[in-house]
Order: sequence, then structure tokens, then C-alpha cells
Amino acid sequence: MAGLKDAAERKAFSVAIDAVLKSLNKDPDKALLNIVELTKKFMGDNFRADAYEGAKKMIQNPDAKWMKYVKRLLAETDPHVAKMTALNLGYQAAFAGTKQIRKMRVQEQCNIPWLILMDPTSACNLHCKGCWAAEYGNRLNLSFEELDSIVTQGKELGVYFYMMTGGEPLVRKADIIKLCEKHNDCAFHCYTNGTLVDQKLCDDMKRVGNLSLSISLEGFEDANDFRRGEGVYGKVLHAMDLLHENGLIFGNSVCYTSKNMDSVTSDEFFDLLIEHGSRFAWYFHLMPVGMKATPELMPTKEQREYIYHRIREVRAMEGGKEIFVMDFQNDGEFVGGCIAGGRNYCHINPKGDVEPCVFIHYSGANIREKSLLECLKQPLFMAYRDNQPFNDNMLRPCPMLENPEILQKMVHETGAHSTDVEEAEPVEHLCGKCVDYANEWKETADKLWAEHPHVAKGYQNFKKYQQQ
Repeated sequence: MAGLKDAAERKAFSVAIDAVLKSLNKDPDKALLNIVELTKKFMGDNFRADAYEGAKKMIQNPDAKWMKYVKRLLAETDPHVAKMTALNLGYQAAFAGTKQIRKMRVQEQCNIPWLILMDPTSACNLHCKGCWAAEYGNRLNLSFEELDSIVTQGKELGVYFYMMTGGEPLVRKADIIKLCEKHNDCAFHCYTNGTLVDQKLCDDMKRVGNLSLSISLEGFEDANDFRRGEGVYGKVLHAMDLLHENGLIFGNSVCYTSKNMDSVTSDEFFDLLIEHGSRFAWYFHLMPVGMKATPELMPTKEQREYIYHRIREVRAMEGGKEIFVMDFQNDGEFVGGCIAGGRNYCHINPKGDVEPCVFIHYSGANIREKSLLECLKQPLFMAYRDNQPFNDNMLRPCPMLENPEILQKMVHETGAHSTDVEEAEPVEHLCGKCVDYANEWKETADKLWAEHPHVAKGYQNFKKYQQQ
């Protein structure tokens, strides 16, 4: 009966979305207000009441920056892609899936992620300098049957959002499209170098409607081609233009370091992304992962403080730029600190090892030997659950980068092993590269957090929450 009810509710949401999208050309402001009401009807208290009112207020101000952004996004996006995004990422993942996840977390007494990041392959058509994924070589793959099994098991737990990286996931684009077709109630997202994007892929993406991309870009032509190879920068911009022309939703993935900080936070860089149709940008702090890592490329405390302010300036309600930017390391306040270990996400490498995070290569469970649920109950993940948040300061969220003593303790106590396929990295070696950084960042982070208007907010440990 529950399945029939869920199907009926999804159908009702689908019909309502169709009606709203059809009315966009006639009266976009009214259509957008209807979207807010539709969201409120189905999502309810998934969002705060003031969030709905804030959205309405923005819509009623046609000159608002984010109103212009939304109108441009809807006008330029293929209608089927827009509908499938609202249906799968909005209704299925954010509403129906979230309800199931919350239920399963209580029932199974473990972390159940909202999204799963997985590597279809270690293969890549490029050989970028310093890429942490390049160490995997070209010999490791999750078969289509294994990818299908992960998604099938995940849906039973309420997980309807799947991201893919690698390697270069689009080396497996035929299997990815096949996965999108089979699981057309899920949202899929690939982190890609962009060089394998062509018209055939764009046609397939429009047809399935449930695949979006983040394209790596870490500066301008000289910096990108020095690291990735001559001509790659031009291919990336061509891919972005092609996706934009086809009405597809995409953004960019930007790893910031001590060397490229100025260029990737400049007005010119954001203008470049917007000009070529990018809707969002994920900013990632360089992590010193692997025996051959270069910790000297980690941003200084001054640079990290700068990007903390700069990202907030760019995405402010007024001013800034018409692109939504997120900083994986500095936006902990919005997700309650570290989201890894299955709390909100986990990572499955191309060997099948289920890791707490794409940057934490330790595990005690493999999807080829255990069910997904059993992997989520492995001792390392349970240790994450017991210890999250790892710091009351949401600007010091990571058990490796800002709290290296905690990751060492969890790995040792749970018996987790290194899953680095090139060369096993002792946890002391990994965390040792972060000790000085953590100590230097602490003073700045504590100052920023003390000044922060949302200092009281943050994720509560599940045990303390249950006791309230």
C-alpha cells in the first residue's frame, strides 16, 4: 500500500509541475509563486516557514538578483530537464526520500546518506598533474550490474541522489545513461573534466532528463593547460557552451590551492563561468591525500579566511554574481559540520570499498562482499556517527584536515584499513600532514565563528538529540 501511495503522490506532483511549467511564459511571477506553494504543500516542514516567505518576497521583487537568476535558468533550460530535476531532485530525493531516510535511520540505528558518491571507473582520458584520482590507474571498474545494485539497494533506504566521479566517469557514459534510464526516479550527477561531452551525450541527457554535470575548471587557460594538457581549456569551454545551447543544467568544480586562489575567486573567473552558462560552482579545499601529496599547496590561513568571506560576498542576496557558489570546507554551518561517514553522504571507490568520504581512503567494508546497509554499519561509519560533529566550530568540520587526531583514533579503534590502491597510506602519515595546518587555522576559525551570527546553529550528535 505504501508503494501505491508514493506512486500516486509522485504522479500528483508531476501533474502539478506540468501545469506550473506551462504557465511560465504567460505569467512567470505567478508561476514561480505557484512553485513555492507547491513546494510548501509537498515538502511541508522540510523547510522552515521563513524560507517559504523569503522565497515569495524575492519573487515579488523583479529586480532581485536571485529572481533574475531563476528566470534565466527556467527560460534557458530544456522543459523535460526542468521537470525531471524538480521531480527527482526536488520531490523524490528532497521530500519522499528524506522521509524514508529519517525512518530508516531510526529503524537501523546507523547513518543513512542522502546521496552516494561512487566511481564507475578509475580510467581517465587525461593525466592531470597532482590529481588524486589519477593514482588509481586504468584497471578498476564497478560493473553496470554493481552500479545498478548500489542504486537499487539505496532506493530501498530512501537514497535517490547519486553522484559519480573517478577517474573520468564519462569514459563510462553509455552505462551512465543506461543507469539513468533504468532508475528514472533518481537524480544523477557527474564530476567530469568535460572533454568527452559531445552532441550525442547532450541528446541523451535531454532524453533522460535526470543527469547533470559539474565540469572541473581551476583557473584560466595557462593554469588549466599546464596541469591538464594543451588544448584542454578550450575543450572545456566548448563543452560548457554545448551544454548551455542544449538547455542542460551544469556547473563547475573548482579545487582551490595556495597557487590558484586569486584567479578562481576573481570577478573575471565568475564572469567566465556565467558567460558560458554555468549555474553553480562547488569549491573544494585541496586535501593532502596520498603518499605523493603536496601539502605545501594547501591554502594559508589568510587565504582560507579570504575565500570564506569572498564566497559569501559572491552569493549574497544583493551584489556579487548571478551564480550559486558553495564552499565544501567553509560552509559547514549550513549542514552541521562534516557530512561524511553516511551522515549525508559516503563514497564507493572503483574497487567497491565503501569509504566515509572521497578524501578519506579508509574502510572496513566492500560492496562486493556486503550489502549496502551492512557497509553503512561498518565500525568506521558507526564511529563517525558517534563522534559527529567533530568540532562545535562548524568552520573546523573535518576529522582529518582540522581535527587530525580524531581520524587517527577512529581508524585505529575500528580496524579500518587503507583503501588507497597505489600505495597504502598509514593514517598517521595522512593526518601528520594536517597537524600544523589545523593548529594554524584554529585561531582564525575560532575568531570567525565567535563573530558569526549563527554561532548557535549546528548539527547535534544523534545520542544527545534522542535524549531531548
